[in-house]
Amino acid sequence: MNSFVRLGFLPSATDFALLVLRVWLGFALFLRHGWEKIHEFGAMSAHFPNPLHIGSVPSLAFALLSDGICSILVMIGFATRWATLIIMINTGVAFVLVHKMAFFGPHQGELPWIYFGWAFTLFLAGPGRYSFDGRS
Repeated sequence: MNSFVRLGFLPSATDFALLVLRVWLGFALFLRHGWEKIHEFGAMSAHFPNPLHIGSVPSLAFALLSDGICSILVMIGFATRWATLIIMINTGVAFVLVHKMAFFGPHQGELPWIYFGWAFTLFLAGPGRYSFDGRS
């Protein structure tokens, strides 16, 4: 196969690609969901979904841990696999129990599905060399 078709002109940079993946989606998760939960915790606690029947406040606190704290940990690559595990639990519950595995309609679950896939990929691959976890 020729070099152009394989994009052989691009160097193989798996560790750099993992860094981009961690920062790109970690920033998106924090900016859209984590920041909101940090600043609107009081207002959100009254109406936050309670899919596991543990209460709205504990459910919101776990979502805050996932979206607000673990997203930052993933971005910097510290305790990455633990952080992605927490994100996977949160987004998995959101996709299955809150959004009812729906990709279409008024309660779309596409975004939790995407964040779950991102976290699962990093859980399997690890954070790469350019991270606190990857330092020798």
